[in-house]
Amino acid sequence: MDLFPLWNSLRIAVLSSIIVFFLGIGAAYLARRLPRTVKGVLDVILTLPLVLPPTVTGYFLLMFLGLKRPLGAFLAEHGIRFVMTWQGGVIAASAVAFPLMYRTARGAFEAFNWDIADAARTLGRRNSWIFWRITIPGCRSGIIAGAVLAFARALGEYGATSMLIGYTPGRTATISTTVYQLWRTGDDMGAFIWVMINLAISAAVLLAVNMLERKQGGR
Repeated sequence: MDLFPLWNSLRIAVLSSIIVFFLGIGAAYLARRLPRTVKGVLDVILTLPLVLPPTVTGYFLLMFLGLKRPLGAFLAEHGIRFVMTWQGGVIAASAVAFPLMYRTARGAFEAFNWDIADAARTLGRRNSWIFWRITIPGCRSGIIAGAVLAFARALGEYGATSMLIGYTPGRTATISTTVYQLWRTGDDMGAFIWVMINLAISAAVLLAVNMLERKQGGR
C-alpha cells in the first residue's frame, strides 16, 4: 500500500495550519480595532472562502497562480510553482481553512475582557508582552478550537486542492483525491481504507484537544 497520500496530506495540513494560525490571529486582532464599516467589509472578504464552493476557490487560485497568469509566470521564472505541486496544496488548504481560524479567533478576541490588558499597560508592560502573556492565554479556548477546525478542514480538503494541484501519484496525491480516484476506478475497498484512515486521524486530533482542554480546565 502506497502511503504517500497520508504523508502528503499530513504535511499539507500541518503547514497550512501553521500559516493560518498566525495569519488568522493577526487578522482577527487587527480587525478588532478597525471601524465597524471597514471591519464589515474585511469580514466579507476574508470569510468568502468559507461560503464559496471549494472548486470556485480553486478556480480563483488558478487565476492568480496559473503558469499563464502574470503572478504565476513571474514565480515560475524564479523557480516557484504552485500548480501541480504539493506546495500548491498548502496554498489551497490555507485558503479554505483560513476563515475558520479567523472567525474563531475574532470571536475569542471580542469576548475577551480588554480591561485586563489595559491594566497591564498602565503598569508599563509592552504591547507584545500583553499580547502573548495575557491576551492569547485569555483567548486560549477559542484559538485552540480555531486551530483544530483549520487542521481538520485542511486535512479533508478536496475541491480547491484538486483544481490547483490535481492528482499525481507520488507527487500531489492526498487522502481526499486518492479516495475519489479509487472510487472512480471501482476500487471501493481501497477507498474505504483511506476513508477510515482519515476518520482515525481526525478522531485522534479531536480526542487530544479534548484531553488538553480538560487538563487546562482542571488547572
